[in-house]
Amino acid sequence: MTEQTAAPIPAEQLVPADAHVLGNPDAPVTVVEFGDLECPYCAAAAPVLRRTVEESGGRVRLVFRHFPLFEIHPHALSAALAVEAAAAQGRFWEMQAALFEHQDHLGEAGLAERAEELGLDGASVVGDAAQQYAAPVQRDYADALAAGVEGTPTLFVNGLRYVGRVTPEGLRAAIEAADPR
Repeated sequence: MTEQTAAPIPAEQLVPADAHVLGNPDAPVTVVEFGDLECPYCAAAAPVLRRTVEESGGRVRLVFRHFPLFEIHPHALSAALAVEAAAAQGRFWEMQAALFEHQDHLGEAGLAERAEELGLDGASVVGDAAQQYAAPVQRDYADALAAGVEGTPTLFVNGLRYVGRVTPEGLRAAIEAADPR
């Protein structure tokens, strides 16, 4: 479901030029997720979101933005940095999926192990090496706060906030409302 009480947030506020996009970059429907890689609800939503994009025939694209809830998830920030480090090596979505799959191992050793399983240098995604990727995480966090995000996952479908559990039926309804072809 989408929350219709507020005006849509413009795409330029939700989708930065260097956004992590899954699906057709020119899709008429954009789903923006502000997520936390240690959040179990984000992990549960991930396959639903991916399947929605895959089954959309190019109609839907997914944009992932970071909103690490570091006060309750002690590894969320280091996981966000690790996935950004993997993104610099062209493996954002693969690393994101691996981290969601292994949320119980998001310490430095687990992050490095996931990177190595993807053929990346494990040392490149942890510690000081990963700190150089802090800027996009900080930007995403600030943009989330500006958009009124308070928890994860928070989704926007063509700028309208999606409310409720992320389900295939709920997403389909929100996509139809956003682009009723």
